[in-house]
Amino acid sequence: MRYIVVGAGAVGGTIGARLYQGGHEVLLVARGAHYAALKRDGLRLVTSESAETLDIPAADGPVPTRDDDVLILATKSQDTIAALAPWPSDLPVVCAQNGVANERMVLRRFDRVYGMCVWLPAQIPQPGVIAAGGHPYSGMLHVGRYPQGVDDLGEQIVTDLGKHGLVARRSPDVMRWKYGKLIGNLANAAEALVGHAPGLSDLAERARAEARTVLDQAGIAYSTPAEEAEVRGHKVDMRPIEGVERGGGSSWQSLARSSGSIEADYLNGEIVLLGRLHGVPTPVNEVLRREANRAAADKLPPGSMSPETLAALIDGRSAA
Repeated sequence: MRYIVVGAGAVGGTIGARLYQGGHEVLLVARGAHYAALKRDGLRLVTSESAETLDIPAADGPVPTRDDDVLILATKSQDTIAALAPWPSDLPVVCAQNGVANERMVLRRFDRVYGMCVWLPAQIPQPGVIAAGGHPYSGMLHVGRYPQGVDDLGEQIVTDLGKHGLVARRSPDVMRWKYGKLIGNLANAAEALVGHAPGLSDLAERARAEARTVLDQAGIAYSTPAEEAEVRGHKVDMRPIEGVERGGGSSWQSLARSSGSIEADYLNGEIVLLGRLHGVPTPVNEVLRREANRAAADKLPPGSMSPETLAALIDGRSAA
Protein backbone atom coordinates (compact mmCIF):
# COMPACT_ATOMS: atom_id res chain seq x y z
CA MET A 1 0.00 0.00 0.00
CA ARG A 2 1.26 3.49 -0.86
CA TYR A 3 0.31 6.50 1.24
CA ILE A 4 0.01 9.77 -0.69
CA VAL A 5 0.07 12.71 1.72
CA VAL A 6 -1.79 15.59 0.07
CA GLY A 7 -0.67 18.69 1.95
CA ALA A 8 2.66 17.55 3.40
CA GLY A 9 3.04 20.49 5.74
CA ALA A 10 3.76 20.24 9.46
CA VAL A 11 1.09 17.65 10.30
CA GLY A 12 1.00 15.80 6.98
CA GLY A 13 4.77 15.78 6.69
CA THR A 14 5.17 14.31 10.18
CA ILE A 15 2.61 11.58 9.46
CA GLY A 16 4.31 10.82 6.14
CA ALA A 17 7.75 10.75 7.74
CA ARG A 18 6.66 8.35 10.49
CA LEU A 19 4.95 6.05 7.96
CA TYR A 20 8.14 6.06 5.87
CA GLN A 21 10.24 5.27 8.93
CA GLY A 22 7.84 2.39 9.64
CA GLY A 23 8.75 0.84 6.30
CA HIS A 24 5.83 2.04 4.17
CA GLU A 25 5.87 3.53 0.69
CA VAL A 26 5.05 7.25 0.92
CA LEU A 27 4.67 10.14 -1.51
CA LEU A 28 4.57 13.70 -0.19
CA VAL A 29 2.58 16.30 -2.13
CA ALA A 30 3.51 19.90 -1.33
CA ARG A 31 3.79 23.31 -2.96
CA GLY A 32 6.20 26.18 -3.45
CA ALA A 33 9.47 26.48 -1.58
CA HIS A 34 8.58 23.60 0.72
CA TYR A 35 8.11 21.25 -2.24
CA ALA A 36 11.33 22.47 -3.86
CA ALA A 37 13.29 21.76 -0.67
CA LEU A 38 11.69 18.31 -0.25
CA LYS A 39 12.47 17.43 -3.86
CA ARG A 40 16.05 18.69 -3.65
CA ASP A 41 17.15 17.72 -0.15
CA GLY A 42 14.56 15.30 1.27
CA LEU A 43 12.51 15.88 4.40
CA ARG A 44 14.41 16.94 7.51
CA LEU A 45 12.49 15.70 10.58
CA VAL A 46 13.64 17.34 13.81
CA THR A 47 12.47 16.31 17.29
CA SER A 48 13.68 17.01 20.82
CA GLU A 49 15.88 13.92 20.60
CA SER A 50 17.03 13.59 17.00
CA ALA A 51 17.30 15.05 13.53
CA GLU A 52 17.10 12.88 10.45
CA THR A 53 16.90 13.54 6.72
CA LEU A 54 14.51 11.20 4.94
CA ASP A 55 14.65 10.66 1.18
CA ILE A 56 10.89 10.49 0.66
CA PRO A 57 9.60 11.01 -2.90
CA ALA A 58 7.80 14.33 -3.37
CA ALA A 59 5.50 15.84 -6.00
CA ASP A 60 3.83 19.21 -6.46
CA GLY A 61 0.59 17.81 -7.88
CA PRO A 62 -1.25 14.67 -8.94
CA VAL A 63 0.70 11.63 -10.10
CA PRO A 64 -0.42 8.43 -11.83
CA THR A 65 -2.23 6.40 -9.18
CA ARG A 66 -2.38 2.72 -8.27
CA ASP A 67 -5.11 0.47 -6.92
CA ASP A 68 -3.36 0.28 -3.55
CA ASP A 69 -3.02 4.05 -3.01
CA VAL A 70 -4.49 5.76 0.06
CA LEU A 71 -4.79 9.55 0.14
CA ILE A 72 -4.05 11.24 3.47
CA LEU A 73 -5.49 14.74 3.21
CA ALA A 74 -3.71 17.15 5.56
CA THR A 75 -4.54 20.53 4.06
CA LYS A 76 -6.48 23.27 5.84
CA SER A 77 -10.23 22.82 5.53
CA GLN A 78 -10.65 25.79 3.19
CA ASP A 79 -8.40 23.99 0.68
CA THR A 80 -10.10 20.57 0.81
CA ILE A 81 -12.12 20.73 -2.41
CA ALA A 82 -9.33 22.17 -4.54
CA ALA A 83 -6.71 19.79 -3.14
CA LEU A 84 -8.75 16.67 -3.94
CA ALA A 85 -10.22 17.80 -7.27
CA PRO A 86 -7.45 16.29 -9.46
CA TRP A 87 -7.41 12.87 -7.74
CA PRO A 88 -9.49 9.84 -8.81
CA SER A 89 -12.63 9.42 -6.73
CA ASP A 90 -12.18 5.66 -6.34
CA LEU A 91 -9.26 6.18 -3.95
CA PRO A 92 -9.83 6.05 -0.19
CA VAL A 93 -9.31 9.38 1.61
CA VAL A 94 -8.25 9.90 5.22
CA CYS A 95 -9.13 13.41 6.46
CA ALA A 96 -6.24 14.27 8.80
CA GLN A 97 -7.67 17.74 9.44
CA ASN A 98 -9.15 19.91 12.13
CA GLY A 99 -12.87 20.61 12.05
CA VAL A 100 -15.79 18.31 11.29
CA ALA A 101 -16.94 19.45 7.83
CA ASN A 102 -14.27 17.84 5.67
CA GLU A 103 -15.49 14.25 5.79
CA ARG A 104 -18.96 15.24 4.61
CA MET A 105 -17.54 17.41 1.82
CA VAL A 106 -15.26 14.61 0.65
CA LEU A 107 -18.02 11.98 0.80
CA ARG A 108 -19.91 13.86 -1.92
CA ARG A 109 -17.26 12.66 -4.40
CA PHE A 110 -15.26 9.87 -2.77
CA ASP A 111 -16.90 6.62 -1.69
CA ARG A 112 -14.42 5.58 1.03
CA VAL A 113 -13.79 8.32 3.55
CA TYR A 114 -12.08 8.05 6.93
CA GLY A 115 -11.93 10.57 9.72
CA MET A 116 -8.73 11.15 11.65
CA CYS A 117 -8.65 13.10 14.90
CA VAL A 118 -5.14 14.55 15.12
CA TRP A 119 -3.20 15.58 18.21
CA LEU A 120 0.19 16.35 16.71
CA PRO A 121 2.18 19.49 17.59
CA ALA A 122 4.46 20.40 14.70
CA GLN A 123 5.60 23.34 12.61
CA ILE A 124 7.78 24.17 9.61
CA PRO A 125 10.67 26.41 10.75
CA GLN A 126 11.99 26.56 7.19
CA PRO A 127 11.13 24.89 3.86
CA GLY A 128 11.89 21.20 3.86
CA VAL A 129 12.23 21.03 7.65
CA ILE A 130 9.53 19.82 10.05
CA ALA A 131 9.89 20.26 13.80
CA ALA A 132 7.71 17.70 15.61
CA GLY A 133 7.39 18.62 19.26
CA GLY A 134 5.50 15.60 20.60
CA HIS A 135 7.32 13.27 22.99
CA PRO A 136 7.81 10.33 23.29
CA TYR A 137 5.45 9.96 20.31
CA SER A 138 4.99 12.66 17.69
CA GLY A 139 1.20 12.36 17.71
CA MET A 140 -1.98 10.58 18.76
CA LEU A 141 -4.31 9.68 15.89
CA HIS A 142 -7.87 8.32 16.14
CA VAL A 143 -9.05 6.75 12.86
CA GLY A 144 -12.46 5.47 11.81
CA ARG A 145 -14.65 5.09 8.73
CA TYR A 146 -16.97 8.04 8.12
CA PRO A 147 -19.68 8.41 9.28
CA GLN A 148 -18.95 5.59 11.73
CA GLY A 149 -17.37 2.19 12.15
CA VAL A 150 -13.97 0.67 11.37
CA ASP A 151 -13.52 -1.58 8.32
CA ASP A 152 -10.58 -3.74 7.20
CA LEU A 153 -8.80 -0.87 5.48
CA GLY A 154 -9.25 1.32 8.54
CA GLU A 155 -7.71 -1.40 10.69
CA GLN A 156 -4.73 -1.61 8.33
CA ILE A 157 -4.23 2.16 8.37
CA VAL A 158 -4.25 2.16 12.19
CA THR A 159 -1.70 -0.68 12.24
CA ASP A 160 0.58 1.08 9.75
CA LEU A 161 0.43 4.43 11.54
CA GLY A 162 1.36 2.82 14.85
CA LYS A 163 4.56 1.17 13.64
CA HIS A 164 6.92 4.09 14.27
CA GLY A 165 6.68 7.31 16.24
CA LEU A 166 2.90 7.65 16.37
CA VAL A 167 0.10 6.30 18.54
CA ALA A 168 -2.93 5.24 16.47
CA ARG A 169 -6.30 4.07 17.76
CA ARG A 170 -9.25 2.49 15.97
CA SER A 171 -12.28 4.68 16.65
CA PRO A 172 -15.73 3.60 15.41
CA ASP A 173 -16.98 6.93 16.84
CA VAL A 174 -14.18 9.02 15.35
CA MET A 175 -16.44 12.05 14.79
CA ARG A 176 -17.19 12.24 18.52
CA TRP A 177 -13.46 12.69 19.06
CA LYS A 178 -13.29 15.24 16.26
CA TYR A 179 -16.10 17.30 17.81
CA GLY A 180 -14.19 17.25 21.09
CA LYS A 181 -11.07 18.42 19.26
CA LEU A 182 -13.16 21.11 17.55
CA ILE A 183 -14.04 22.58 20.94
CA GLY A 184 -10.34 22.81 21.77
CA ASN A 185 -9.51 24.33 18.39
CA LEU A 186 -11.94 27.24 18.93
CA ALA A 187 -9.11 28.99 20.79
CA ASN A 188 -6.98 29.02 17.62
CA ALA A 189 -8.57 32.20 16.27
CA ALA A 190 -8.21 34.00 19.60
CA GLU A 191 -4.56 32.96 19.86
CA ALA A 192 -3.90 34.17 16.31
CA LEU A 193 -5.56 37.53 17.01
CA VAL A 194 -4.15 38.38 20.47
CA GLY A 195 -1.09 36.15 20.71
CA HIS A 196 -0.32 34.79 24.16
CA ALA A 197 -1.32 37.95 25.98
CA PRO A 198 -3.05 37.76 29.36
CA GLY A 199 -6.74 37.33 28.73
CA LEU A 200 -6.35 34.69 26.02
CA SER A 201 -7.51 31.87 28.31
CA ASP A 202 -10.69 33.77 29.24
CA LEU A 203 -11.55 34.37 25.59
CA ALA A 204 -10.88 30.73 24.77
CA GLU A 205 -13.11 29.46 27.57
CA ARG A 206 -15.95 31.75 26.50
CA ALA A 207 -15.77 30.29 22.98
CA ARG A 208 -15.68 26.73 24.29
CA ALA A 209 -18.53 27.19 26.75
CA GLU A 210 -20.66 28.63 23.98
CA ALA A 211 -19.79 25.65 21.77
CA ARG A 212 -20.74 23.10 24.41
CA THR A 213 -24.14 24.79 24.75
CA VAL A 214 -24.65 24.60 20.98
CA LEU A 215 -23.54 20.97 20.66
CA ASP A 216 -25.72 19.92 23.58
CA GLN A 217 -28.73 21.66 22.01
CA ALA A 218 -27.97 19.99 18.67
CA GLY A 219 -27.64 16.57 20.33
CA ILE A 220 -24.09 16.09 19.04
CA ALA A 221 -21.78 13.94 21.17
CA TYR A 222 -18.22 15.07 21.84
CA SER A 223 -15.24 13.80 23.80
CA THR A 224 -14.33 15.64 26.99
CA PRO A 225 -10.94 17.09 28.02
CA ALA A 226 -10.71 14.49 30.81
CA GLU A 227 -11.29 11.68 28.31
CA GLU A 228 -8.73 13.10 25.93
CA ALA A 229 -6.13 13.51 28.68
CA GLU A 230 -6.69 9.94 29.84
CA VAL A 231 -6.27 8.56 26.32
CA ARG A 232 -3.16 10.58 25.56
CA GLY A 233 -1.62 9.95 28.95
CA HIS A 234 2.07 10.79 28.71
CA LYS A 235 2.33 9.70 25.08
CA VAL A 236 2.28 13.12 23.39
CA ASP A 237 3.83 15.61 25.79
CA MET A 238 5.36 18.77 24.37
CA ARG A 239 9.16 19.02 24.40
CA PRO A 240 11.19 22.08 23.32
CA ILE A 241 13.40 21.59 20.28
CA GLU A 242 16.78 23.29 20.35
CA GLY A 243 16.92 26.17 17.90
CA VAL A 244 13.19 26.10 17.15
CA GLU A 245 10.90 28.68 18.74
CA ARG A 246 7.26 27.57 18.86
CA GLY A 247 5.04 30.50 18.05
CA GLY A 248 1.51 29.13 18.13
CA GLY A 249 -1.08 26.79 16.66
CA SER A 250 -2.22 26.34 13.08
CA SER A 251 -4.20 29.61 12.84
CA TRP A 252 -1.32 31.56 14.41
CA GLN A 253 0.97 30.01 11.80
CA SER A 254 -1.42 31.02 8.98
CA LEU A 255 -1.15 34.67 10.01
CA ALA A 256 2.61 34.38 10.54
CA ARG A 257 2.98 33.12 6.96
CA SER A 258 0.68 35.85 5.59
CA SER A 259 -1.10 33.08 3.72
CA GLY A 260 -4.19 35.21 3.10
CA SER A 261 -6.57 32.58 4.47
CA ILE A 262 -7.36 30.98 7.80
CA GLU A 263 -9.43 28.02 9.01
CA ALA A 264 -11.86 29.99 11.19
CA ASP A 265 -14.90 29.36 8.95
CA TYR A 266 -14.54 25.63 9.66
CA LEU A 267 -13.76 25.94 13.37
CA ASN A 268 -15.57 28.88 14.98
CA GLY A 269 -17.79 29.05 11.90
CA GLU A 270 -18.99 25.50 12.50
CA ILE A 271 -20.35 26.57 15.90
CA VAL A 272 -21.95 29.64 14.34
CA LEU A 273 -23.63 27.45 11.72
CA LEU A 274 -24.94 24.97 14.29
CA GLY A 275 -26.13 27.83 16.47
CA ARG A 276 -28.14 29.27 13.60
CA LEU A 277 -29.60 25.86 12.77
CA HIS A 278 -30.68 25.23 16.36
CA GLY A 279 -31.61 28.72 17.52
CA VAL A 280 -28.66 29.29 19.89
CA PRO A 281 -26.87 32.68 19.86
CA THR A 282 -23.12 32.39 19.21
CA PRO A 283 -21.68 35.92 19.54
CA VAL A 284 -18.27 34.78 20.80
CA ASN A 285 -17.50 32.43 17.93
CA GLU A 286 -19.14 34.76 15.42
CA VAL A 287 -16.76 37.58 16.33
CA LEU A 288 -13.73 35.26 16.43
CA ARG A 289 -14.59 33.92 12.98
CA ARG A 290 -15.14 37.39 11.53
CA GLU A 291 -12.03 38.98 13.02
CA ALA A 292 -9.76 36.04 12.16
CA ASN A 293 -10.90 36.19 8.53
CA ARG A 294 -10.35 39.94 8.46
CA ALA A 295 -6.83 39.58 9.88
CA ALA A 296 -5.99 36.90 7.33
CA ALA A 297 -7.36 38.91 4.40
CA ASP A 298 -5.45 42.02 5.54
CA LYS A 299 -2.33 39.90 6.15
CA LEU A 300 -1.97 41.16 9.70
CA PRO A 301 0.65 39.48 11.90
CA PRO A 302 -0.30 37.29 14.87
CA GLY A 303 -1.12 39.21 18.02
CA SER A 304 -2.21 42.35 16.18
CA MET A 305 -5.24 42.91 18.46
CA SER A 306 -5.38 43.41 22.21
CA PRO A 307 -7.47 41.01 24.33
CA GLU A 308 -9.43 44.03 25.62
CA THR A 309 -10.39 45.10 22.09
CA LEU A 310 -11.45 41.60 21.13
CA ALA A 311 -13.45 41.15 24.35
CA ALA A 312 -15.20 44.49 23.75
CA LEU A 313 -16.21 43.40 20.24
CA ILE A 314 -17.64 40.18 21.66
CA ASP A 315 -19.48 42.03 24.42
CA GLY A 316 -20.92 44.43 21.88
CA ARG A 317 -22.14 41.59 19.69
CA SER A 318 -23.59 39.81 22.73
CA ALA A 319 -25.51 42.93 23.73
CA ALA A 320 -26.83 43.36 20.18
